[in-house]
Amino acid sequence: MELLYRCTAKNVYGYALSMLKSTADAEDVLHDCYVQVFQKARFYRSEGKPMAWILTIVKNLCRDAMRKRKKTDPLPDGDWVAELAEQKHLSNDERLLLDECMKRLSDEERMIIVQHAVIGFKHQEIADDLDLPLSTVLSKYRRALMKLRTAMLKGDSYDV
Repeated sequence: MELLYRCTAKNVYGYALSMLKSTADAEDVLHDCYVQVFQKARFYRSEGKPMAWILTIVKNLCRDAMRKRKKTDPLPDGDWVAELAEQKHLSNDERLLLDECMKRLSDEERMIIVQHAVIGFKHQEIADDLDLPLSTVLSKYRRALMKLRTAMLKGDSYDV
């Protein structure tokens, strides 16, 4: 269980954070996820991908948390800043740039980017996860990347 946690916790946390928009809520889901993984491990079928199974648990926990708390507020700036501050390999300038970039994306764009670039999901897997057509995921992913690229090249600020 410890090895599974070490190999997957960052992806689980990142996924939960992108859905819940709160570090505290994402940490709660992270904990609850591994409790459920431990409790339901005997029901796992090895035909599928283990990470997809784990992220399905996370998605369901996040949806439950959102229903309970009715969180619709945008991600507080402090949550992303705190998260970026923990990334020791980033310079201060890189942290500021990433913080600005994350603010420019919609929640859905952020989810697609995190699932593809951070977790490594294929676009079809993201489409299945978000209940969107593949073409929609592909276009939103491309638009989000263009939005980020434009922001980095211009260096000016604007709201999404």
